[in-house]
Amino acid sequence: MTGLYTPYLMRVDEIIDETVDTRTLKLSFKDPKVAQSFSFVAGQFAEYSVFGSGECTFCIASSPTRKGYIECSFKKVGKVTSQMRELNVGDTMGIRGPYGNSFPLDKMKGKDVVFIAGGIGLAPVRCVIWNVLDLRKDFRDVTIIYGARSEADLVYRRELEDWKNRADVKLHVTVDPGGQGPAWQGEVGFVPSIVEKASPAASDAFAVVCGPPIMIKFTLPVLEKLGFAKDRIYTTLENRMKCGIGKCGRCNIGPVYVCKDGPVFSAAQLEKLPNEF
Repeated sequence: MTGLYTPYLMRVDEIIDETVDTRTLKLSFKDPKVAQSFSFVAGQFAEYSVFGSGECTFCIASSPTRKGYIECSFKKVGKVTSQMRELNVGDTMGIRGPYGNSFPLDKMKGKDVVFIAGGIGLAPVRCVIWNVLDLRKDFRDVTIIYGARSEADLVYRRELEDWKNRADVKLHVTVDPGGQGPAWQGEVGFVPSIVEKASPAASDAFAVVCGPPIMIKFTLPVLEKLGFAKDRIYTTLENRMKCGIGKCGRCNIGPVYVCKDGPVFSAAQLEKLPNEF
């Protein structure tokens, strides 16, 4: 690296269409030395660039326990993501990072962990899920509650099937009312109501929540009602970031910069900030 804004060069190794509008890219480092030295922790993010088009911010969706590559998942919503959709296997793009803080996995060891996600919000949660499952003996019960608007909007279907078949994972998958087809065998209902229905044990447990702001807004009170302490509920505000290094000021919330002080925050920390939900 020669400067703050100089990206690592990445090769697109695999393209996975998760839904009609969501795609995952599996990326490897073109420089073998960088591939050996690059490391990150669950919850951190990167700036992804398509040369000539700009860059945008996404979490690193793969687990730090899986070396040699990283993955990002995104929707086509603007100039850069439109160009990312045009990339083919073998093409080159860039990343800067990793940036930000992480989920407190050391504190979670020996505890129950409840993962709650909605829509594309499963991307940052997926990183932590695989991190925990790859170190499964370090954690107690693992519960995953995931929802989307419809069956067609469910992402990471291969992982969902894998988690469903694991004896050491409790998986609840739901779609919004009206989003189910005639063969649907999962839950039907909004994520907060499914969390309340599942009623995961709160004693000696941590919760990780990511998804649309409205989902997070209504899920946090449910977790508190179930007995989860606010300092054991974590979420991410990564969608507010731009430069990644605290220079542009776009992600400033009260006294903090999401890119430097986050993107991971506990519910107790959020309570002290201007309302983001």
